[in-house]
Amino acid sequence: MVRTQQLNTQPAARLALVSWAARVGGVTAVALSDRDRCTVASAGGRLRAAERSGLLHASRPLTGAPAVFVATRAGLHAAGLQSLDTVSITASNAGHSIACAAVAARLERNYPNQRMMGEQELRSEERQHRGPLASATLAGGPQTVKLHRPDLVLWPQQPDGALPVAVEVELTVKAPRRLLEICRAWARCRCVAGVLYVVAAEVERPLLRAIENAQAHGRIAIVALPDLLADAEIERTPEARTVPSEA
Repeated sequence: MVRTQQLNTQPAARLALVSWAARVGGVTAVALSDRDRCTVASAGGRLRAAERSGLLHASRPLTGAPAVFVATRAGLHAAGLQSLDTVSITASNAGHSIACAAVAARLERNYPNQRMMGEQELRSEERQHRGPLASATLAGGPQTVKLHRPDLVLWPQQPDGALPVAVEVELTVKAPRRLLEICRAWARCRCVAGVLYVVAAEVERPLLRAIENAQAHGRIAIVALPDLLADAEIERTPEARTVPSEA
């Protein structure tokens, strides 16, 4: 009972942070500092405070890589996101999770009038909707519907008929046939306004080939990951706003 009361009396700012981590899937101190224009130290303090409260859990499976903070089951409950599943960070998905957090943070900064959603939240929403909301339908048999969900989705804050933008974060090269299948699915998809691929350097050329073969030029745009993030790895200057750590 005491633990439940503690979760219900968390500061609003901390619950908002937990909600962001849950919606994106996992966040880092660098991503949070970029999103909120504060120092990395301040962002790390806020994340660790939420971890001490039992709302977030930190994993660092990759040597030299930042810790990834994900919402715990208690954190999901406190943030009112019980329908979402908890996320496990492993050595195989940590790099992608770190990149997705960085991309989500930068896109939220660049498009403040959009609402960010991660794959976990999209999966939950589509489960309730019983159909695709921002996912592409892959080619399959008449009895089988296979969805390809993007890593992130940018939604209009006030839906007035405007469609969301799907965001794919690609760090490694997929098999050519698989990549072509996904690009064709996005070319056919009419529940999104378009798709933004944020890619590592080695992905760009094969992706361009797949887009050309799928005739998806008008549906898919590409931006290099370093170009999008630009200064995200740079420690914020003294002029940057410092957010209290809630320690």
